[in-house]
Amino acid sequence: MALSETSSSINGKMKVLTFGAGAIGTYIGGSLALAGHQVVFVEPQKVVDELRERGLRLDLTLDARRKTKDAFRLPASAFVIVASLEEALRYGPFDVALFALKSYDTRTALEGLKPFADKMPPILCLSNGVSNEPAIAEALGQDKVIHGTVTSAIGRRGAGDVVLERLRGMGVAKGHPLSEKLNKALDKAFLNSRLYEDAASMKWSKMLTNLLANPTSAILDMTAAQVFANNDLYKLEIDMLKECLAVMEAQGLEVVDLPGTPVRALAFATKLPLWLSKPLLGRAAGAGRGAKMPSFHIDLHSGRGKSEVEYLHGEVVRAGEKCDVPTPVNKVLTETLMALTNGEIPLEEFAHQPEKLLSNVEGGRSKV
Repeated sequence: MALSETSSSINGKMKVLTFGAGAIGTYIGGSLALAGHQVVFVEPQKVVDELRERGLRLDLTLDARRKTKDAFRLPASAFVIVASLEEALRYGPFDVALFALKSYDTRTALEGLKPFADKMPPILCLSNGVSNEPAIAEALGQDKVIHGTVTSAIGRRGAGDVVLERLRGMGVAKGHPLSEKLNKALDKAFLNSRLYEDAASMKWSKMLTNLLANPTSAILDMTAAQVFANNDLYKLEIDMLKECLAVMEAQGLEVVDLPGTPVRALAFATKLPLWLSKPLLGRAAGAGRGAKMPSFHIDLHSGRGKSEVEYLHGEVVRAGEKCDVPTPVNKVLTETLMALTNGEIPLEEFAHQPEKLLSNVEGGRSKV
C-alpha cells in the first residue's frame, strides 16, 4: 500500500504507526486498516517477510456488528510492514503510534525511538501497568503521550494472526489534543473506545484487574480456578487487592469502570464476606483472560527470564512506600516471582504448595 506523504489524510482517515503485530497491535492496527485508515507495522525482518507473503488474519466473528462468519484476511496490499523505524518513518508524518509492548520491554524500545524523537507522532500507550507513560514522556516529551487501556481479550495464533476472544473495549484519556479524534476513529472501527477524564484513575483501575490470580498462578503452577478454589489463597487475593485499593486512595485516585469491565464492582467485592465475593471474583479471574493462563504464568514457564510482576504488583509496592501504605502481600508475591524468574530458586520450589507461599506471606506481614 503506497501511503501519501501528508498526515491526516482526506475523509478523516488517520495514518497510524504500529509497533509490532502482536495480539493487541494486530487487533487494533488491523481493525483500523479494515476501517480504511493507513497503517504501518514495524516488526523484525523475519516477521516482515512472513506477513508480506500471507498478510494479516483477524478472527473477529465474535463481534456480531462485523456481520461475518469468516475471519478477515488483509492482504499485504492493505497495509505496510517494515523492519525498522527509520524505514517506517519514510511513510510519515503519522497522526499517532500504537504502543502495546510488555512493560519489561519498554525501556529498550524507547532507546530505539529516542534518535527519532522529532519525527515521532503522539503515542497511544496501551501497555499494562502505570510506569510506561512516564517513561515515554521522559524519552520523547510529555506532548508525545496519550494514556490508553485495552480490556478486550485477544488470542494470538501467530504473528499477525489473532482471534477476538471476549469483546469489551478500550479507553483513551482526555487531555491530549488528539484524544477526541483518536477515540472517535477507534470507536468507528468497532473497538468500543471510551474517553476518560483522569488518566491515572483509568490506568490504575486497569492494573487492578490485572492483579487477580496472576502471580499466585505463576508461583504455584496452578490455574486461576485452582487458586480461587483454595480458601486461604482466595483470602490472599483479596488482601492483595485491598492493598492496591489503599494505595489508590492514598494517591487520590478513583476506581472507574472500564469498557465491559465493572471495576467498581470488583473493588466493592473486597468489602463483602469471602463466601459472597468468591463467585464474583472467581469468574472475573477466569473470564478476563479468555482461554489463556495468566500472563505471569506464561512468561515464567516459557523461560523468558522476564516478568511484568515488578511493573504491576511491584508498582503497588513502590507507590505504597511513597504514600506510607503497607503492601506486604504484593511485596512477597513480587519478590518470590522475580526470584523464580531470575532462576534464584527452582520452579518446583513452590509448585502446588500453597502452604509454603502462605507461610512466606505471613512472614512478610510480620515485618511490617
